[in-house]
Amino acid sequence: MSLNDNATLVVGSGNFYTAPVGTAMPSSITSAPSSPWVVMGHTSLEDIFAFTSDGGDATTLGTLQSKTLRTTYAPRTEAFNITLEQFDRSSLRLYYGANAPMLPNGTLGIPQSPEPTEAAFLAIFVDGDNYFGVYAPKSEIFRGDDVAVADAESLVGLPLAIKPLSYSSNDWAYALTPLGGIIATGATAGTPGTYTPSGADLPVSIAAMTGVVLASPTTAWTTGQNVKLDDGSAVHWSSTAWVAGVA
Repeated sequence: MSLNDNATLVVGSGNFYTAPVGTAMPSSITSAPSSPWVVMGHTSLEDIFAFTSDGGDATTLGTLQSKTLRTTYAPRTEAFNITLEQFDRSSLRLYYGANAPMLPNGTLGIPQSPEPTEAAFLAIFVDGDNYFGVYAPKSEIFRGDDVAVADAESLVGLPLAIKPLSYSSNDWAYALTPLGGIIATGATAGTPGTYTPSGADLPVSIAAMTGVVLASPTTAWTTGQNVKLDDGSAVHWSSTAWVAGVA
């Protein structure tokens, strides 16, 4: 860890989007994503976004010899909270249930057994030149709190809870885009070696290194030499390409 002024976040603007379950995150979030992503609408300026969680209680396990031998953690359920400030058909269905029917007189019926909306979810927050994204390939969207009409001067909102769900074979439910990252452009052999420039992020894969990270030396690295990827695995330079494992 180090001080990184470019990694701080002050939200200046943002938008929230949904798409069919499993829709991939856009390759760039510096502009509005294209179809099938659809913007959710106007949201609260005061209560922009909240990460909430439930569960995750810690239990300390001990023995006669060690009173605090291990700690186990219960599963944790997480959610994002936003407040929609539109009362159109699609917004009302996000709050009251995806199965809310349109009635012959043009009103929206409120179901007695509501069904949450399942969708991919994307939030994009803008802070000057920084863009911070929150992405879930699958989520449940439903009412997060009661609707209150507090006064005649404020916009009324629909509080929503977006719960990320496991999708396909992923071992994660949602993803965030780190800020202030420094791309590695060089790697020096060692046991393990180091990346340049100083403070550079560890590459996530060999594909991310190819054509970007220059090896030093450029000859084949000798036995035992390597550099680490972000997941802790090793790679080395063969004299022509990056190869998995220790030389």
